Parts: sequence; structure tokens; C-alpha cells
Amino acid sequence: MGLTTGRRTVFAAVCAVAVASIYAAQPVLARIGADLRVPDAALGWIVAAGQLGYLAGLAALVPLGDLVDRRKLIAAHLLLTAVGTGLAAVAGQTWLLLTGLVLAGLFAVVVQTTVAYAAALSTPDERGRTLGVVTSGVVLGILGARVAAGALAELWGWRGVYVVLAVLLATLAGLVLRTMPPDPRREGTTYRQVATSLGGLFREPLFLSRGLIAFFLFASFGTLWSGLSLPLAAAPWNLGTAQIGLFGLVGLAGALGAARAGRWADRGHASLVTGGALVLLAASWLAIGQPSLWLLALGVLVLDFAVQAVHVSNQHLLTAARPDRTSSVIGGYMIFYSLGSALGAATTTTAFAAAGWTGSAVLGAAFAGCAFAVWAWARAGARRQLLRTP
Repeated sequence: MGLTTGRRTVFAAVCAVAVASIYAAQPVLARIGADLRVPDAALGWIVAAGQLGYLAGLAALVPLGDLVDRRKLIAAHLLLTAVGTGLAAVAGQTWLLLTGLVLAGLFAVVVQTTVAYAAALSTPDERGRTLGVVTSGVVLGILGARVAAGALAELWGWRGVYVVLAVLLATLAGLVLRTMPPDPRREGTTYRQVATSLGGLFREPLFLSRGLIAFFLFASFGTLWSGLSLPLAAAPWNLGTAQIGLFGLVGLAGALGAARAGRWADRGHASLVTGGALVLLAASWLAIGQPSLWLLALGVLVLDFAVQAVHVSNQHLLTAARPDRTSSVIGGYMIFYSLGSALGAATTTTAFAAAGWTGSAVLGAAFAGCAFAVWAWARAGARRQLLRTP
């Protein structure tokens, strides 16, 4: 079967715009806070709101991908994400903004349905390549949103960012219906069966270890990107939103540089790529914590390369182990991602308020060290199991 380049591109675009609806607030947090009178220490909850909605969607909505036509499901979720961003655009009070962001996050799990669908449509020898391309769209949305949001906020204010997202999401819904193949599903499987089997994944060593790695990986990632605008907007740098958004380009370059991680995984090197990338992740915080924009940019580049390499390797291993349940396994894995991202978003602003950017850097490095410890523990366990096997 396989996937054409055009369809991979559409899948990547869906992921980019959907995930941007969660992360677009990050470069404009200071503006949102000033407009809605939110204190600095509480700004992290604006980003965490989308992550918590995302978490609920992972548990409740992603399993639907194993039951219904994913083409129609993707289109419907894109439209509902557009409703959430529309609410955020018109919010005059903090509670309405948070409601819109939770709703957008809830249905932005279309990203995981899309990744699972792309993996299911791929042949085994191209699955890693496909995941590399499609998850590059995720990274484009996470990091490119910072550049676009910063520029749009200079032109139309922070509300204009969410108006543009709503329009793009609705447009992509129509494009998916026109370009993607039908996705007939097997009869007889119920939502309860799929949801129950999702819970069973948490007892599998591979799933649990890769999920815990993702939890700490994205806690470290969220520590950087949910807090970075605060030191950059303050003295001595005093950067504007457009300038802060440019750091997204640096991160994007690093993440796209790791697109070959999927090909490395296809060749059987996923575990080694994970370990090496986690070492780079921890090392990146040494540069990020320094009072230099050049070192900060270098650290951002390395951090995003490491995060993308680990993320692609994780998903490759999990979908290869469960090719018959790609939606459920990706959805379950991303629960760890969402919890980790929310933890990083909520704690980095608190650390910054208490100890400045140095506090945030120590926090991010600690999360990276925890991810490496899980990888080392899982690798040692796999070796012990191999020695016990006759």
C-alpha cells in the first residue's frame, strides 16, 4: 500500500496546525497576562490548560480511531478544535480563555489519530520514514507556532493568532475529506473493548518504559518552551514577541535535523538513538542556563534535536510492536507526553518566579536526567531478560 509524498505532507500539515493550537500561547504569555490581568506565577496554567484538555482527549477520544473511519474522525476533530480556538480569540475573561484552550486541547488529539493513521497506511519498511515526516509536522506546529504567533501578535494582537488558527483548522478539515482514502473498520469491536485494552497496555514493559521516557522528555521540553518567553521579555534582554518567536526557528532547525531518526529506527538503532539523544538533552541545559543569547540558542538547537530523535524512536518501537492497534498505542503513549508537558508548563513559571531562569534550567536538566535513568533501567532489564532466555 504505502503513502504518497502528497498525503504525507497533508498529514504533517494537520499535525502542525492542530498542535499549534495548544502551544501558540507560549510566546505571547506576557501579553495575555497583561490583557487579562493574570499574575506571572500563574501564566503557566494557560499552557497547561491545553495540555490537560489534550490528556482527557487521549484517554477518551483517541481509541475511537480503532473503531470508526479515521478520515471522517480527523475532519470532525479539526472542526471542533477550531471552535476551541475561536472561543479563545473572543475571551474577555480568564475562565473563558481557559475553557477555549481546554476544548482546543481536547480535540487536538487529532494529531495522534493522524500519526496512527499514517503509520497504518505505511508499509513496514517505510514506517519509520513516515513517522519521521509526520512527527516533523508536530514539531513544526510546536515550534513554528512560536514564530508565527509572535509575528501575528505584533500585527493583530494575541487574539489574531487564534483567529488564524481557527481558519486554518477548518480549511484542513475540508482538505482531509477530499484527499485521504476511506478507512473502513472491522465490525463487532466496541468502544469499551478498545478502552479496556488501552488500560492493559500499561502493564507491558516496553510501553511503560517508553511512556515514562516520554513523560520526563516532554517535562523537560515544556520547562524550556513554556517559560522561555519570561526571561527573554525581561531585563536585560527586553525582547518583543516577534523576537521571542524567532527562537522557535532555532528549535525547529534542531528538531528537523532529527528527522532521520525514523530511518535510524528502521535500521534497528532506536534504543541507541534514545540513549544518545537523552545525554544530549541533559547537556543542552548547561548552555540554556547561561546568561548569553548565543549559548541559549545553541542549547535550544540541541534540546529540540534530542527531543525529536527520542520521540520518533519511541513511536517507531511501539507501532512496530502493535501494528494492529496503532491508534490505541499512540494514544496511550501520548498520555505520558501530555502529563509531562503539563508538568513542565506548570512548574517552570513557579521555578522562574522563585529562582529566576537558573531555577528553570536546573528543573529541565533534572527531568532529562530522570528520562535517561528510565532508559538505562529498561535497557538493563532487557539484557537480563535476554540472558534468562534459553
